[in-house]
Amino acid sequence: MRTMHQYKPRHEQRHDDMNTRTLKHFLALADTLHFGRASDTCHISISALSRNIRQLEDELGVLLFNRDNRTVALTPEGQKFQKYAREARAQWDLIRNELTDNSNQLHGKVSMYCSVTASYSILFDLLNRFRHDNPGVEIKLHTGDPEHAIARVIAGEEDLTIAAHPPTLPRGLVFKPITVSPLLFIAPLEQSDPDIPIIPPTSTAQWAQVPMILSEGGIARKRIDSWFRKMDINPRIYAQVAGNEAIVSMVSLGLGIGVVPKIVLDHSPMADRVRTLEVQPTLEPYDVGLFTLKKSLKNPLVNAFWKLS
Repeated sequence: MRTMHQYKPRHEQRHDDMNTRTLKHFLALADTLHFGRASDTCHISISALSRNIRQLEDELGVLLFNRDNRTVALTPEGQKFQKYAREARAQWDLIRNELTDNSNQLHGKVSMYCSVTASYSILFDLLNRFRHDNPGVEIKLHTGDPEHAIARVIAGEEDLTIAAHPPTLPRGLVFKPITVSPLLFIAPLEQSDPDIPIIPPTSTAQWAQVPMILSEGGIARKRIDSWFRKMDINPRIYAQVAGNEAIVSMVSLGLGIGVVPKIVLDHSPMADRVRTLEVQPTLEPYDVGLFTLKKSLKNPLVNAFWKLS
């Protein structure tokens, strides 16, 4: 007896296959905004990728990307479709896993984002245990500025992230604590500049003369800015840096005093070239842990990693 899917016209079968594949191609280009990198990710030629994107735009009746010889950018319509495409791909992977896997082993992909420090100070142990229990799951790890970690999960760019707990947890997000890390003032090990003390300044006037090396943004910057306001100090900011690791490096060179999480200092190769200042009052520590969307916990792959931590 012939089953129903055998009556499906061949051109309709090819069209359904193309839909799933084209969503992958669209997401690759939307994430990289670069045809060369996206085509490498999808293992197809640039011309084939471009053709698939044009066909998708024709089917939708809108431009998804503005592109010229140098740049690629999502249009407002492309940004809306990006959200749909991520959800559709996630649902497709989920149902395919449920329908085709008759064993107890999970299969599929989980994407994660964290800072370089978190990747080896926290994630290394978690990944070792997760891979042992779930060898069929592929982990896609992206590292970068922790300031962007939570936003990437909310935007659907990542399934999970490791970051510090913000003052207010965004709606729909869940948090699982892993460790607590104090925020520390650090100075060069040896004093080479009279404006850069190796002991804490004792007055607001002294603090105002100290060149500070601070994060461009994020939780640490908000807390140090609040600390300065409460102490009635107008700080002299020497540099604003993306990434805590770079702050340790700049302080070790004698360029100023910085503020970093202890977890970063503990794992920095420059840790022996700086000293910790016992500054009062202390800054509120980092509550570091795992974040994901509450709805993502329905995904067995995400839930398996969540239960592991």
